[in-house]
Amino acid sequence: MSAQKNILLLGSGFVAEPCLEYLLRSGNNRVTVACRRAEKAQELTSKYPGSTAISLDVEDDAALEAAVAAHDLTISLIPYTQHARVIKAAIKAKKHVVTTSYISPAMEELDAAAKEAGIVCMNEIGLDPGIDHLYALKIINEVHAEGGKIKSFESFCGGLPAPEASNNPLGYKFSWSARGVLLALRNNARYWQDGKLVEIEGKDLMDSARPIFIYPAFALVGYGNRDSSHYRQRYNIPHAETCVRGTMRYQGFPEFAKTLVNMGFLDDTPRSELSAASAGDLPWNRVTQQLLGQASATPEDLLAAIEAKIDTQDPELRKRIIHGIKWLGITSPSVPAVKRGSYLDVLCARLEELMMYGEGERDMIILQHKFEVENKDGSHNTRTSVTLMYGEPDGFQAMAKTVGVPCGIATQLILDGKLTTTGVIAPMTPEIYQPIMDLLPSEGINAVEETV
Repeated sequence: MSAQKNILLLGSGFVAEPCLEYLLRSGNNRVTVACRRAEKAQELTSKYPGSTAISLDVEDDAALEAAVAAHDLTISLIPYTQHARVIKAAIKAKKHVVTTSYISPAMEELDAAAKEAGIVCMNEIGLDPGIDHLYALKIINEVHAEGGKIKSFESFCGGLPAPEASNNPLGYKFSWSARGVLLALRNNARYWQDGKLVEIEGKDLMDSARPIFIYPAFALVGYGNRDSSHYRQRYNIPHAETCVRGTMRYQGFPEFAKTLVNMGFLDDTPRSELSAASAGDLPWNRVTQQLLGQASATPEDLLAAIEAKIDTQDPELRKRIIHGIKWLGITSPSVPAVKRGSYLDVLCARLEELMMYGEGERDMIILQHKFEVENKDGSHNTRTSVTLMYGEPDGFQAMAKTVGVPCGIATQLILDGKLTTTGVIAPMTPEIYQPIMDLLPSEGINAVEETV
């Protein structure tokens, strides 16, 4: 039996539990779950013998350094802005670190120091980023080994309700705060398309959505996810005239979301009348009246004003959006708004009231890589890789599992001495990604590949 290893897990949120469950299976690990409030950590550790809860403020450098030094490895599942602080503590203690987040400039600056300390700082090992890297690089490296070139690379990933749970006008549900999902609608996108660099401003992002064909059963659309232009270099596919990584949603989502954007609901400016400290109840029709600058607060007049904000000319989609607005209740005088300080946050509160996963409802993740390949002999074909996974009713959600389990696998491989590349790294080379990929199928995570 191998020696017991001690792991510090920072955060007890959505993805922490599948990671914790994986790491405790062997019986060789002991995991300390740390949160600012110990009760949050105890909610998780109470279900798992072999785990302990502690209170830890990661902004207290001395306390963080002491906790990191007392463990063999630290997993950071807290906001990405804190990862550099955690890595600095790990460098000082010469202990390994794992995160599921993109490598930020602040983290990358610590690469040389991490190498000098001889520690592995593994990042980008969740779903997106994470599993997407593994299955993309597998095919890219196979094509290169056979003397071929990648002429086009498109990768789209979606965390969605399973079809039977997509029963609202947006076709979307939340597992936690709606704020991050809505703020992502403001992101710019940048990618290569047919040899041209495409740049899309956040205000136009939803207009850029297009159908993504994977299986006939799914009506999916996709749009660019931030800046994917540098993936030609990162994935070593310099011949790719198209290189785009994007987000998938169900058909109709972009048009509905764009209407909310056009109405001004992504404004996160604090407003006194929306403050929790302001006196009196605030019905939703008054919120929407103020937002739109309308003289009238009747539902009929507000709906007419909203209809003018709908961009699509498709009559069925326009009906669907108006139906959705009524369903949200944001023109109703009898639905009270939860005052959270800004138009964005008041809308988030309403979405969270109506669009959280219910008991027994499943989520779904779907990831497709699509490659246009020029073979060594000059012939061409299309290769695809699709990962589709459903959550377990009243068990782990697919999103939580596909982020938490790869993180757990990478952690165990580092502790077992099977992943030894030092520095601030991501799973970009076979010696890093192959051992992780080998263990995913036994967890129900895999990719179906086709060549046409």
